[in-house]
Amino acid sequence: MLPPRIIPQMVSALQENGVSEESSNSLDCWMARYQQADPKAPAALVGTLSPPLLRFFIGQGASREQADDLLQETWLRIHRVRHTYRPGMPVLPWIYAIARRVRVDGYRRTRRIAQHETAMDVLPERTAQVEVRNSGPAFETLVAALPAAQREVLTMLKVGGLTLEEVACATSSTVGAVKQKVHRAYDRLRRLLQLQTEERAKGAAQ
Repeated sequence: MLPPRIIPQMVSALQENGVSEESSNSLDCWMARYQQADPKAPAALVGTLSPPLLRFFIGQGASREQADDLLQETWLRIHRVRHTYRPGMPVLPWIYAIARRVRVDGYRRTRRIAQHETAMDVLPERTAQVEVRNSGPAFETLVAALPAAQREVLTMLKVGGLTLEEVACATSSTVGAVKQKVHRAYDRLRRLLQLQTEERAKGAAQ
């Protein structure tokens, strides 16, 4: 069993910077106004959703620079396809589905570039840098060890503020499959935290 103090700390970290239900309802209205060319709507949407979207991309393994690029591309796509949003429907799963496609496209683009450089035997000017995230947000630290699929749904739920149904819609999955991924993610996090706690206890005893 984990010490009683561990689980509340984990839940608190996972819920940090989430989008509330009240804010989600407001976003639905702002998106409808965005379609109607309300000049205030873009700033309201960007200001509210950019932080959780950035954390979504970083939570999937992107560097801050890559996450900024993915965020910019996401807003460009949202602008291009804003007419496809149906007023009255929850906007968060619609937006996260777009962000998810942007992330996948970005990964494929990066992979193609890397394969091309390898085939051409072109050496980069600098060796690849490994981003150090020891000072990064607690959420990214917690979920870094999770498989990508579990990391994705947990980020949508706890950072993006989506419901299980909305995550299922955004990921073209079922609610049951999402629940299973979340359950496995929490089990894995509990085991990892327990292991870390035991290792710290052993270190202190020596």
